[in-house]
Amino acid sequence: MNMHKPIDADSHNAVSSPLLRGRKRHAAIAAIALVVLGGVGWKLIDRPEAQAAPATLAVVGIATPLSRSVTQWDDYVGRFAPSQTVDIRPRVSGAITAIHFRDGDYVKAGQLLFTIDQRPFLAALAEARANSASARSALLLAQNDYKRVQRLTGDEAVSASEVDALRSRLQAAQAALAAAQARERQRALEVEFTHVRAPISGRVSDRRIDIGNLVSGAEGAGATLLTTINKLDPIYFNFDASEALYLKSQRDKDGAGAVEVRLQDEADYRWKGRLDFTDNGLDPRSGTIRVRALFANPDMFLTPGMFGNMRLANGGKVNALLIPDEAVQSDQARKTVLIVGKNDSVSAKPVELGPVVDGLRIIRAGLSPSDRVVVTNLQSAMPGAKVATRAVAIKASPAPMAASESSVPAASQATF
Repeated sequence: MNMHKPIDADSHNAVSSPLLRGRKRHAAIAAIALVVLGGVGWKLIDRPEAQAAPATLAVVGIATPLSRSVTQWDDYVGRFAPSQTVDIRPRVSGAITAIHFRDGDYVKAGQLLFTIDQRPFLAALAEARANSASARSALLLAQNDYKRVQRLTGDEAVSASEVDALRSRLQAAQAALAAAQARERQRALEVEFTHVRAPISGRVSDRRIDIGNLVSGAEGAGATLLTTINKLDPIYFNFDASEALYLKSQRDKDGAGAVEVRLQDEADYRWKGRLDFTDNGLDPRSGTIRVRALFANPDMFLTPGMFGNMRLANGGKVNALLIPDEAVQSDQARKTVLIVGKNDSVSAKPVELGPVVDGLRIIRAGLSPSDRVVVTNLQSAMPGAKVATRAVAIKASPAPMAASESSVPAASQATF
């Protein structure tokens, strides 16, 4: 027993010694880590707070509104129409024997278009002429008999009843001759009507009837339609004006009557015309009045049915404030412009817009000539914020008119 105890003690010390050494090593490492962390923490706690860098102000371009003298225009959309249009229909019935034009030609007044078979009408004319000759012969005989009776005197005299009979026969012969001559003229007109001619100068449509077809010469629209002719020089431009614009045009007479039209593929108003007609009343259903303008069209470029944007000068010249169109912002249903105040703070100002002229937007109301409007770097200008400013010059830059400009309210166009 005594011999086993020393052996057990030595074995225990031999086993526990490595364990103690590992624990001491771990404790030392932990202590070093705590010292390092403590030093870092002390540095962080002892370090003073960094000073905040001052914020840089956004630089925006500002300019006062450009003041120009402009001509006020009213905007309309309308359609061209021929100044005259005629449906070509025959006045006699028969077969078409010849066509004397090409589809789409420009024809002159009196030009031959169609020929109808003349033979039946020539025969009727010959008969009418023969009847006229017979009536003329009967009249000559009645005149001779009446003259002979008038020369009789004394015993050769005839009764009054015979004289009256001869006078009556003379008058009947005169009437018969007049009737025969009228029928002859009618037959001659029918022969003339077999040549269908253009009543006006203009552009002819295509033929609706070919050679060999029978046509009817009934009265009015019952007659066969052969073709149509439109007079294109001058040409009309029809449009409808609202009651408000009609009242405005009646009160503003300066420059009234001058109109300009641009076509769908044109950037400027190159077609010049004048007002020709205003209807005698407004349509109670739409509240509009029909108006017509007249345009010269010597080269026949304008054609009926073509749409155009028209502007009418009604208000004379006025002084207007203009700013770049990009400076206008939309705030729901309102249009606003950013203004820089005396303390360099930005504020939004509601405005009433006019048209775009050479890239500049006319401001009808809301701005004063001394307002400093933000015209560049708008994305950096926020209402209520302060900004740094630099002066910018507003310049007109002619550009093709965009289709979106048609959304501007009527009575909105203007030119320098």
